[in-house]
Amino acid sequence: MKKIITILAVIGILSLQGCTTITDSNYVDNDTISTVFENKVAYNFTAANNYIVKFNFPGAIYSSDMVLVYRLTGTVNGADLWEFLPETHYFADGTRDFGYNFDFTKNDVQIYLEGNNLATLDAGYRLNQFFRIVVVPANIVYAVDKSNLSAVMAAIKINDSQIQKFNF
Repeated sequence: MKKIITILAVIGILSLQGCTTITDSNYVDNDTISTVFENKVAYNFTAANNYIVKFNFPGAIYSSDMVLVYRLTGTVNGADLWEFLPETHYFADGTRDFGYNFDFTKNDVQIYLEGNNLATLDAGYRLNQFFRIVVVPANIVYAVDKSNLSAVMAAIKINDSQIQKFNF
């Protein structure tokens, strides 16, 4: 009886050794297309547009896709500096002044300013704004630092020359 149990145990161990799983480093996603959009003309947040900019995707995105939005905030050593939204700004006393935020559907993205008395906000925050809208598969969102646009671009294998420039 002991020999039969030993033989079954050995067979069980050997059969389990053949099982493998796909790890992130081995996985290649061949059916997902990530896209990056950037506005060609600077956008202005004003009372006339209710401090909202809307971008319609050229085609509907998949329901499993996620959208990340970045705002151009300046340059450092000649390289563009992109801030991940939502982005919040505070008064000197630590209370919230205003913020940039966004929402999206499978057809569009709305980027908006929120806060009190937006008309008095410094023009540098309201006028001449550029955004990058990155459409990515949901699994990328959890595998990369979303606050780092360079890391996101590397993860989706898109370089600056592949960014689609559009008017919002």
